[in-house]
Amino acid sequence: LQVPHAPSQPLASNESKRFTNKHSKKALKASLTLGILLGMFFVAWLPFFITNVAQAVCGCVPAGFFDVLTWLGYCNSTMNPIIYPLFMRDFKRAMGKFLPCCRRPAEPRPSAISLSMRNSHSGPRAPTSLKNVL
Repeated sequence: LQVPHAPSQPLASNESKRFTNKHSKKALKASLTLGILLGMFFVAWLPFFITNVAQAVCGCVPAGFFDVLTWLGYCNSTMNPIIYPLFMRDFKRAMGKFLPCCRRPAEPRPSAISLSMRNSHSGPRAPTSLKNVL
């Protein structure tokens, strides 16, 4: 005895599967990057804040230890410019455009004339006279 069932939905095309797969990979990579950044932030700053509260309550934290925890938090700020290029391709490309030390040899720097021509949307123009304009 067979039970009738609703017809299944048509299968998605290869393009939509590829898009979904690509989208999920990007979301996973973004989640990983965010997790690393937040994890490093908490590891670096949470001891400082706990020690800061303990210092306010009991005054029992040595000054040298407090300084070490403060510098640990500062080191977190220096790690962000290192983490972003490692995990984000767009950030790496932007850094390559603005910093000569990060530019690839295959990417020549555009000249001022080519930038001016590109931004003005002008090429060679035919001479115009006042009669033609009026």
